[in-house]
Amino acid sequence: MASLKLSAPSSQWIAGDRSLDRRSRILTAAPPRRVAVGPIRAGSYTDELVLTAKVIASPGRGILAIDESNATCGKRLASIGLDNTEANRQAYRQLLLTTPGLGEYISGAILFEETLYQSTTDGKKFVDCLRQEKVMPGIKVDKGLVPLPGSNNESWCQGLDGLASRCAEYYKQGARFAKWRTVVSIPCGPSALAVKEAAWGLARYASIAQDNGLVPIVEPEILLDGDHPIERTLEVAEKVWAEVFYYLAENNVVFEGILLKPSMVTPGAEHKEKASPEMIAKYTLKMLNRRVPPAVPGIMFLSGGQSEMEATLNLNAMNQAPNPWHVSFSYARALQNTVLKTWQGRPENVMAAQKALLVRAKANSLAQLGHYSAKGESQEAKTGMFQKGYTY
Repeated sequence: MASLKLSAPSSQWIAGDRSLDRRSRILTAAPPRRVAVGPIRAGSYTDELVLTAKVIASPGRGILAIDESNATCGKRLASIGLDNTEANRQAYRQLLLTTPGLGEYISGAILFEETLYQSTTDGKKFVDCLRQEKVMPGIKVDKGLVPLPGSNNESWCQGLDGLASRCAEYYKQGARFAKWRTVVSIPCGPSALAVKEAAWGLARYASIAQDNGLVPIVEPEILLDGDHPIERTLEVAEKVWAEVFYYLAENNVVFEGILLKPSMVTPGAEHKEKASPEMIAKYTLKMLNRRVPPAVPGIMFLSGGQSEMEATLNLNAMNQAPNPWHVSFSYARALQNTVLKTWQGRPENVMAAQKALLVRAKANSLAQLGHYSAKGESQEAKTGMFQKGYTY
């Protein structure tokens, strides 16, 4: 992207009869912030990126996020009494990725690196299982959160080193989109340093991913932790997304070839007053309309510890009127919780667990279309999953 630098005015611009004092003030004034101008450069993958993003952001479909690290997947398995072994991780991911009819409601699946290279017990690559269902394979590319020096006990996301070569290899393996998750904590500030670091890291990742054929999912998760009101979440979300889009533009990212994975604008999980789906939709859409250009094809919300039913109700409320973008889901726990508890690690429960996955996927598909009803939801679907200080 070309850019125009605005510098302090020349002394020739100042009339000779003006005072030296005024002249000094003008000449020493700080230059304004650079203004980006000109077209976004077109890379070799631009047309493919735009098409991929449109396919993922297709009506009635969303993303299944199963990109948990091996350690986090181990926590999930431990909850049903299974050891954290590659064989058990493979069995669970096989259950999810071979569900018949999954592509009717799911357009993309985010995988952990191990899963991208795994196959079923019959030897069929998981990537091919997804393609058969017309589901785009995606890949988590960040290397996790570490403490951010100089901040208020905040974090930053690592993984830029070697990212270009990794993205190129993931593309060869069949991945067509990527995810990079960083977090912002309201109880910790957030500090200007943490917000800028999150935005810059996301922008560098997005540019590198696009340069290697992967549609980047941009995810600055604003954590649910805290007792703040919804108005404070809105304030922070607007600040974060303003910074993110500034640096996306600075890094020549093609907006038509990205997807966003924002948090919904909700009160802190420990706030005394719970917000209705209608209020959450109102504040979330207000933030998105103020910050997200209509060139972006899709908004794929994270669930962030909401119950399965809450996440679906809130999404449904946001689709009661047309939006400039496809407003959908990229859920992990809010799609998997009932599935995992139905499976219990037993081969005889696989079909029932796959049916449970389709039930949740269909519910969110209807929510994307604005047609969901919570009538008949199970008690398990109503159970909240927020964990204070939760780490992936």
